Amino acid sequence: MTDVRIQIEPHRVDDVLASARSRPVLVVGDVMIDRYLWGNVTRISPEAPVPVVEVERETSRLGGAANVARNLHGLGAAPELIGVVGQDEAGARLAEVLERTGIANAGLVQDPGRRTTEKTRIVARNQQVVRVDQEDRAEVADRVAEALLERVLAGLSRARAVILSDYGKGVITRALLERILPEARDRGIPVSVDPKDTHFFSYVGVSVITPNQHEAAEVLGYKLRTEDAVSRAGAELLARLHAECVLITRGEKGMSLFERDGRRTDFPVTAQAVYDVTGAGDTVVSAYTVARVGGAAPWEAALFAGHAAGLVVAEVGTAAPDLEALRRSFRGGER
Repeated sequence: MTDVRIQIEPHRVDDVLASARSRPVLVVGDVMIDRYLWGNVTRISPEAPVPVVEVERETSRLGGAANVARNLHGLGAAPELIGVVGQDEAGARLAEVLERTGIANAGLVQDPGRRTTEKTRIVARNQQVVRVDQEDRAEVADRVAEALLERVLAGLSRARAVILSDYGKGVITRALLERILPEARDRGIPVSVDPKDTHFFSYVGVSVITPNQHEAAEVLGYKLRTEDAVSRAGAELLARLHAECVLITRGEKGMSLFERDGRRTDFPVTAQAVYDVTGAGDTVVSAYTVARVGGAAPWEAALFAGHAAGLVVAEVGTAAPDLEALRRSFRGGER
């Protein structure tokens, strides 16, 4: 059956956020640094038919699992970030931005033989011109994997929830999942997953998985062009993963939440304007998890996720919502 519950009282928003405040959430996955070169295009290059961007400033923002941690921090939770960085300039910059944001980096494992994932975006007049990626995608070495596992197991003793942020950069492996998923389940700790297709069906028994529509279509082998196809996909993913919930993000069509009892709940887009979808998936899984930690029902958590994502896509570049912005969103934008 389909449900269209899309309202929640402002006092309920406050109660959920207050209950989640300072609760520890373990974030495990592929950390990145997002580098932005901001400028203007004044001419076309005489060397090739490409624009010449005159750079005016440079900024660095947290990306990947690090952006998930930033979102959690902005929403009042206490993230504990676990991932891998190299001994390089990008890794040092990532550590600096984490410190400036107020997020601890003690859970990061340093691997001298690996590059820190860095995405450089050149932006001219708020329009992305090109993106340059520097990264290693191979699975981490055994010794690094063991160090990661040690940190995860230690973190589970404190965590109220776990988020697995899988960007397919080698940190999340089947071997790691085989160790930490049963451990989290035995401890009664809910696990949220922002997946990549590489390990999609290894996320068995998780609390929620949040693929976008394209990712769901890729792993299932058919297009989600109709509402019936979306319903079929949600039911199939629930059954194959034995998950509590599946939350499919659908771009301009919003999101669809599928629960074990057969309920489907659809949520419209809340964004007033969409400028940049970079990191929106990080926000969805973060806000959903914060709300669940705060005692929200799955449909309420999905509504939190939709409102939070609506805030970040209205900004250019990787962004994260804060508590007051989220509260205003539920109040129709009032200040």
